[in-house]
Amino acid sequence: MPYTTEEGGRLNNFAAEPKVYQAEPPSKQQQLRYVIFGVAGLILVGGLIFVAVSVS
Repeated sequence: MPYTTEEGGRLNNFAAEPKVYQAEPPSKQQQLRYVIFGVAGLILVGGLIFVAVSVS
């Protein structure tokens, strides 16, 4: 653990920093999966709104 000593003898303990990496763009298969989930989500929300309006 990285410690530093401050004024008055107090110890300050810093958290371990995670490794930094560059994100990779999604593959074609992942992009297709995002589109499918988006459409399914829109259908689900649209269906819930339809049911709520038709019941009220």
